[in-house]
Amino acid sequence: MSEVPRTIVVMGVCGCGKSLIGALLAHRLGGIFEDADDLHPQSNKAKMSAGIPLTDEDRWPWYRILRERIIEQRATGKVQVLACSALKEAYREMLRDGDSSCDLVFVHLEGSRQIIGERINARSGHFMPPSLLDSQFAVLEEPREAIVVDVSGTPEEIVTEIINTLPGSLSPGSNSKS
Repeated sequence: MSEVPRTIVVMGVCGCGKSLIGALLAHRLGGIFEDADDLHPQSNKAKMSAGIPLTDEDRWPWYRILRERIIEQRATGKVQVLACSALKEAYREMLRDGDSSCDLVFVHLEGSRQIIGERINARSGHFMPPSLLDSQFAVLEEPREAIVVDVSGTPEEIVTEIINTLPGSLSPGSNSKS
């Protein structure tokens, strides 16, 4: 495989599998995985734990931190895989900050409300309650530029599809939206 983008943002609504897929993808690429949720300020986590959706005002400082992490991780020379909801185009633009698709690509994990709802209800120990899933779908703006992957496959199938579709891959897939 030739060189893939330095930063891969695995995005989508809560419960779609961003953390699992992101960690597996980073492992397969020999890269670094980071979960954007870990960088939320405690005030954001408390708000979400209480079932209160975040506002843009809550999110902007967090997205600035995430962009700084993208720049910091590039110094390692490894591919960075960042799991981040990135539900709005404005959030994705803040993360991209002028990067080309050679430097940063979004992978949108897409699935039905039913499948993702079942998954979010089955997990435990996460600060994001299932009650906020509908607000996530309501806020989601379909990305204009992203690799779109359906979440109904196995984690291994999803990761393989992503790798085969990444810019720089030797076997490009057909799920890229430009």
